[in-house]
Amino acid sequence: MSPSAISPPPSPKEGKINLKRIAHVYYTHRDSEAQHGFLQDFGFTETKRLNAGKDNEKIYYKGYGSEPFLYCSSKGQDNAFGGGAFVVESRADLEYAARTIPTASKIHELVDTPGGGECVTIKDPVDGWPLHLVYGQEQKEVSEPHSEREYNFPLEKHRSVNKSQRFQKGPAQIYKIGHFGMCVTNFDKSLDFWTSYFNFKPTDMLHAPDGKDVMAFMHLDLGEDMVDHHCFFIFEGPVSHVHHSSFEVFDFDTQVLGHDWLTKQGYENCWGVGRHILGSQIFDYWFDPSKFILEHYVDGDLVNSKTPITKDVASPDGLYVWGPDVPPTFMD
Repeated sequence: MSPSAISPPPSPKEGKINLKRIAHVYYTHRDSEAQHGFLQDFGFTETKRLNAGKDNEKIYYKGYGSEPFLYCSSKGQDNAFGGGAFVVESRADLEYAARTIPTASKIHELVDTPGGGECVTIKDPVDGWPLHLVYGQEQKEVSEPHSEREYNFPLEKHRSVNKSQRFQKGPAQIYKIGHFGMCVTNFDKSLDFWTSYFNFKPTDMLHAPDGKDVMAFMHLDLGEDMVDHHCFFIFEGPVSHVHHSSFEVFDFDTQVLGHDWLTKQGYENCWGVGRHILGSQIFDYWFDPSKFILEHYVDGDLVNSKTPITKDVASPDGLYVWGPDVPPTFMD
């Protein structure tokens, strides 16, 4: 891959800005009321509302995990993706980003934001979409811990006699954000930028029939610590846009209960339920009222620094092992 025009100097640790985990995403919606209803049916809980009823209303939504919020919805004239956010390891990483990355903002406080903290916003050098670095946010307690269910298999029975599986109908409660993905107009330059400055590491690289790399699923390189198969992905296309944001729910029953709930509320399914090949997770994609795609997922793979990078040709058949046919426009 050709070197980027932007060559980063050494950072405080291992030559890169160290990200610890993905934290949240930002969206703007024309019809914020319709979006509010969808997000609650999708499994989020409102945690804070600013400027209620005004043109600049902003609502923060949480899951039952430890992040202070996972999704911020702002009311605006145009539907727009406002970027994803990652927690950095130290304030030195935040300072280094603000000082050395040409597209970085100054450090600013997250005023009136759940969890507080400080932030630096980075812009993709080609397409200009934002990624936010946060530090010092206060985590919350896990609010609704779930117990693992006992399953009976043909040769192994785990539930005791007269113990049954019983479920309550309703939304699939969100635990955390897992990843988001972007369509970029210059794959090589974008990949080089994000992997040069940050500890993003490809897990899977997909290429066109001519051998040109066109898609990368990336995880955070935290050494031998186990992390999600991917927290960020990019693929090349003619117009830059967010593809989807993905959120983890507890288990498969929870996921399908959520699918059934969203169906009965009249929302539009995008694709699912099915199981991916890369990452292995069971997926369920939905269109929100603004036509952005949000995903519920369960049972994803874990990787670390010992995981080799896999390479394969990009094709619809490589996206899933079972489930409905891939929608013709899914990768547009």
